[in-house]
Parts: sequence; structure tokens; C-alpha cells
Amino acid sequence: MFHRSLLVFPDDTVKPVIDAINEAKETLHIKMFLFSDPELIDAVIAAKERGVKVKVMLNPARRNGEDDNAETRAKLEAAGIKVHDSNPSFVITHEKSMIVDEKLAFVKSLNWETRNLTETRDYAIITSNPHEVKEILLCFEADWHREDFDPGDESRLIWCSLNGRAKIAHFIDQAQHTLFIQNERFQDLVIIERIVRAAMRGVKVHVMAAPPHTLKIDKLVEGVGGLRIMNDVGIKIHKLKHLKLHGKMLLADGCRAIIGSINLAPGSFDHRRELAIEVHDEDIIERLQKIAHHDWENSHTLDLSDEGLHDDLEQRGAGGSDKLVLDEHKHKHKHHKG
Repeated sequence: MFHRSLLVFPDDTVKPVIDAINEAKETLHIKMFLFSDPELIDAVIAAKERGVKVKVMLNPARRNGEDDNAETRAKLEAAGIKVHDSNPSFVITHEKSMIVDEKLAFVKSLNWETRNLTETRDYAIITSNPHEVKEILLCFEADWHREDFDPGDESRLIWCSLNGRAKIAHFIDQAQHTLFIQNERFQDLVIIERIVRAAMRGVKVHVMAAPPHTLKIDKLVEGVGGLRIMNDVGIKIHKLKHLKLHGKMLLADGCRAIIGSINLAPGSFDHRRELAIEVHDEDIIERLQKIAHHDWENSHTLDLSDEGLHDDLEQRGAGGSDKLVLDEHKHKHKHHKG
């Protein structure tokens, strides 16, 4: 009988991940966007030293020349571990996964960076479902050997750039009563439309997003536009108080959820390798309900007014308020009165 379980960060710490690596007997397959945490590096090297066959796939240097994984790559290769760049067919491989002994798989929103383990709201699903494990392994091997991967209509998982947009849109369309979404980015018009339609048909929608100043300048217009469209139809939009939001989680009707690496943005759906999983397990959903309630209680309303956006962008040094065509007169008037 297979089993799924949930990890919530930073609450659960890195220990369950380290334990799984330490328990590996035959193989480890790791695909990671960013990998720099020293404890995880040491655990992977220790696995290699005790005879585990380890393959690691890392996102390569970006177009601007920055290579966040260069130091880790050097350490792993020095330990005799096979390290490949992720599949060049994708602009970025944003997937975060690990397969242990071809029997257990981790589907994660978090990078293997210390800050994602200790400072951000993040999630991971652990599954021993043989169909799900096999699908993740087949994709790993396809990307490793630069081959096409298509799980077909019977796919158990959510992949970009394959079925991601369609499966998430369908998930939202099926919501009947409640929909809670945590995601850094709300930029994809198809998904925003589906969220708005859910609210218009009476679904109680709660959205948690990253504040605008965390968006890249070239994504600011669509990012803020998406948030404002949802806000205008009465959807409540909040930001976390004490943690940074990095997790990507959808929870519908208190009975089903999606967790993975997918930002709700066109780039993620169309040009990146991403992975997420839909779950219905009662114990996982129960805990996600508690986390959603806790995070909502420990959050602020995101001020999407012209004044609020100007202050968020300019006072934090991010800039870009001019791109949003904000009403500067209102802002100056408010400042003068103060």
C-alpha cells in the first residue's frame, strides 16, 4: 500500500529530507533549480561515499552569466558524483524533485537553499505511489539523456510545459465552495480568469501573494495587473507577516490540493520544466487547512491602491511605479497632507 505525506517549511525543518537521503541504499536522483545548503550537500556526498549511485541535475548558468550552482557542482563532482546541466530544451528547469531508491519521490516548492528551509513558507509532498514515482523517474532520465518526455493523457502528475496550465485551470474550475491559493506570482491571464470566474460563481477565494516590490521590473505590469483584477472583483489578497512566501499551493473545498514548483505565470507554463502534484489524502488536506488558516491569520491585506503600490515599490527601492501609470497626483496630495 502506497503512502503520501506532507512537509511544511520552516515548521518541519530539513531533517525529514536528510533522513531520506541517509536511508538511501541504491540510488538517488536529484533535480534542483538552486542547491547550496551545506547540510544537504554533505548528506548527498555521504550517500555517494557509502555506495549509493547518485545523479544530480542542476539548472545551469543563466543568460546573464550568473551560475548559482557553480560551487555546489564543483563540490559534488569532486566527490565523484555525476552532475548534469538540466535539459537545454527549457529556458529554466525550475522543478525541485528527489527520488530515493526508485521507490520514494519528493515533489517540492522549495529549493535546497538554507533560506528556503528556514525563512520561507514552502511545501513538499512525499509519495511512494509507484505510478507517480515512475513518472518522475522517467522525466528525470529523459532530461538527463536530452530526450523528449510526454506522460500522455494518463499522467498522474502536473508538468510544464505539458499539461500544467490545463490541469490547474481544471482544478480551479471544479472548486465549488472555497479556494485558497498561495503563490508568488499571479501573471497568467488564463489562470487569473479562472480565479475570477470562481469568485463570480460564489466560491470564497483567498489569495496570498508576494508584494509587488519582489517582482522583476519586466514582470511588474502583468504581476500587479493580475492582483488588481482579482482585487477589483472582491477577492481578498494578503501577504505574509513573518515569513516570505515561496510555496506554490492551491487548496479547494477542503478536500484536494496542488503542491509543486509552478508559479502562476506564462513563463512557468510555457517555457520551464516544472512539476506539481494533486493530492486528496485526508491527513494532508487537514494539515493544509490548518496552515492556510494560520497563515491567513498572520498576514496583512496587500495594499493595491495607487498610493500603496507607489510606497511599496519606491520606499523599498525596487522602483517601477512609472510603468504602472499610477496616479501621481493622488500620491503627492496624500504626501502633502501628511
